[in-house]
Amino acid sequence: MTEQNPFKWRHFQAEIILLCVRWYLQHALSYRDLEEMMFERDLHIDHTTIFRWVQQYAPEIEKRCRPHLKACNDSWKVDETYIKVKNIWMYLYRAVDSEGNTLEFLLSPTRDAEAAKRFFCKALHVTMTSPPQTLSSKERVASAAPTMFVPRVINVDKNAAYPKAIVDLKAAGVLPEQVELRQVKYLNNLVEQDHRFIKRLTKPGMGFFSFETARRTLQGFEIMNMIRKGQVQGVAKGNIPGQVTFIASLFGVAV
Repeated sequence: MTEQNPFKWRHFQAEIILLCVRWYLQHALSYRDLEEMMFERDLHIDHTTIFRWVQQYAPEIEKRCRPHLKACNDSWKVDETYIKVKNIWMYLYRAVDSEGNTLEFLLSPTRDAEAAKRFFCKALHVTMTSPPQTLSSKERVASAAPTMFVPRVINVDKNAAYPKAIVDLKAAGVLPEQVELRQVKYLNNLVEQDHRFIKRLTKPGMGFFSFETARRTLQGFEIMNMIRKGQVQGVAKGNIPGQVTFIASLFGVAV
């Protein structure tokens, strides 16, 4: 896949490929469901072909969409949910802000302090050069230089791995001492409710067959949910035509 023409050498048109990928990542559909839906439109596309499209283009959609995301605020809610990979339960770490906007996610085979540290480091990385929403427009302009904006407070559940991870990150200078960690379960209701969309989408596929397959697909699920929630600049929540046009524009495809 080339940066200039990501659909080069594909048998089907870019519009059809993006349609199948977008529908799979947005709705609770199996690959065979999409095969039948395309057949009704006189398009003979095997479900394994659609699977390969999702594996190829879901991470690419996330990569191209990232620069267009709005900044989240400095109140983080962090939790993990279970994802079955090759009949083994693994852990999807997720963080949202106090308004329900998705901040970051990480699939991990383990649920311990090291996994929590990896997740926090990844989440902190996406805040680079991204002024938080609490700043005024004048302050956003002034903060255009590369700066890491850290959370003011991190809300987690009673998992003992989180305090250890935070202590280690503060000792390493990754997090400043003033960052507050709150272990109050009811404060995390927002992120726990936000897990539901992942469960709804993974159910038709009945789990993943490899860690890499799960990671790539989840990248697509998460970024499409961010778009749906209105986290993209210039594309409001509920603006379905705008969302379709935005995704097509990422690849230079006309709709």
